[in-house]
Amino acid sequence: MSLSIGIVGLPNVGKSTLFNALTDAGILAANYPFATIEPNTGVVPIPDDRLPVLADLFGTSQIVPATVRFVDIAGLVKGASEGEGLGNQFLATIRDVSAICHVVRAFESGNVVHVSGEADPERDIETIETELAIADLQTIQARLPKLEKEAPVDKSLLPKVEVMQELEKAVGAGELVSSRHDLMAQRPLFSDLHLLTAKPVIYVFNSDEEVLGSEHRREELSELVTPAEALFLDAQVEAELTELSPEERLELLASVGQEEPGLHAVIRAAYRTLGLQSFLTGGEKEVRAWTIKSGATAPEAAGVIHTDFQKGFIAAEVVDYDELVEAGSWQAARSKGKVRTEGKSYVMRPGDVVEFRFNV
Repeated sequence: MSLSIGIVGLPNVGKSTLFNALTDAGILAANYPFATIEPNTGVVPIPDDRLPVLADLFGTSQIVPATVRFVDIAGLVKGASEGEGLGNQFLATIRDVSAICHVVRAFESGNVVHVSGEADPERDIETIETELAIADLQTIQARLPKLEKEAPVDKSLLPKVEVMQELEKAVGAGELVSSRHDLMAQRPLFSDLHLLTAKPVIYVFNSDEEVLGSEHRREELSELVTPAEALFLDAQVEAELTELSPEERLELLASVGQEEPGLHAVIRAAYRTLGLQSFLTGGEKEVRAWTIKSGATAPEAAGVIHTDFQKGFIAAEVVDYDELVEAGSWQAARSKGKVRTEGKSYVMRPGDVVEFRFNV
């Protein structure tokens, strides 16, 4: 399945700098609003230390990691839902992503202009979320009256009308639909609306040393976005990492109290937020990681490789990654009874290395 993350936020909060760091794409990152005119896209391999190990085990040089598509979307301003700035383009682009990475400025700098004069994370978050809510309210109110008129005749529409009435109340009150578990449980009834506030959100606070070094300040900022996940990093440091050797990267990360690049943290947060996991396949031709929903069955996982695999699914030969590596080869793992034959009801696990049997 395709994983895409839209990087959003006010102008000059560090979105493009973070995008450059995540994708090493080298796009324009200028100190003025709307440096990003067209959505910039970068497809990034998801770091997975298991793949080189499997490549050695299977005797192949071909490694195909799972990927994530990052989209750097033009800075949003107050009034975007009414077409201010590049609002219409922003809102149209964000509808296509799996999740939102909301970059919030948590640093002060006289050298980087803030669109509202000074950084205020709480206000800035509210500005973005208000514009998303207004756009969604317009979408709901454009559809609801017609459904309410048709429902007395077509009773099958009543559940949809009821959930959309609840959506209107929630969005009108400024709530993120994604934070309402009762509404998200009924998402099939309104998925065709492509609501912006129903997108899962990860908040990235673009921070300076003062914030990164203060657990109290990070807790304060995290509380602003609870229950969503909050990450803290310095986009400029992340950008500098792309210019360094692996050894130098580790030194720079250690100097700012980080154990890994922000890319890894963002991707893990996206997996958690979207409820995703990966499984592995291997052979002489290639080793590969595939992204699936947590809780996916073996036939559903096979379908991610090819729809015919799901249609003609017979069984899955499965071995745990650690047990496979310990055994040293697929054949050795099989001889030790570590390779299991699983059927259609098997629920995939994150460490699974799989070979599917199917009939097309």
